[in-house]
Amino acid sequence: MSEAFNEHDWRRFLLSIGEDPDRPGLLETPARVTKAWKHWTSGYQQQPAEVLKTFEDGAEDYNELIVVRNIPVYSHCEHHLAPFFGRATVGYVPNGKIVGLSKLTRLVECFSKRLQVQERLTIQVANALMDALEPRAVGVVIRCRHLCMESRGIRTTGEETVTSAMLGEMLPNLAMRTEFLDLAREESSRF
Repeated sequence: MSEAFNEHDWRRFLLSIGEDPDRPGLLETPARVTKAWKHWTSGYQQQPAEVLKTFEDGAEDYNELIVVRNIPVYSHCEHHLAPFFGRATVGYVPNGKIVGLSKLTRLVECFSKRLQVQERLTIQVANALMDALEPRAVGVVIRCRHLCMESRGIRTTGEETVTSAMLGEMLPNLAMRTEFLDLAREESSRF
C-alpha cells in the first residue's frame, strides 16, 4: 500500500463516519488499519514467477495429477473493499518439472492479497502456474463466501461462489478433468 494512504487518512475516515478518532478505543486504530491494509495488499509486491520455485528432479517419470486442496483464500473485492474468503484447490500434471507443494499456497496468496474479483483470481493462479511450470495441464477451483453479499445488499449468509479454470490438456481430456474435479470436491472425511 502506498505511504500516501496513511494514519492521517484513516483519522479522516473515522471523522467522516461520525466517530471521534481521539476517544480511547480508537486512538491506535489508524495505525492498526494502515498496517492491516499493507498486509492485505502485500501481493502487489510479489511476482508469481519468483514464488514458484521449480524442480526437475523428481518429475522425470511422474505424469499424473498433483493436487493441493484446502488452500486458504483471504481477499478483498475491488467493488466494495469487503472481504471474501474460502478455499482453493490447485492441481497440475507435470511435464518434466514440479514445484514445491507449499509454493502453490504461496501463489494463491500472491494473487489473493490484491484487490480482486474471484473470477480473475482463479484464472491468474492458473495462468501463472502454466507460465512458470509449462505443465501438461492445470486446474484451479476456488470456493468463497463474499461479505459484500452477506453483510449488505441481498444479505444472505453461507452462499458460496465457485469458480474454476482448466488449462492445457485438462480442458479437452474429460477423464483428467473429471479426476481433478473429484479430487477437488469438498469432503468431510478425515484421515
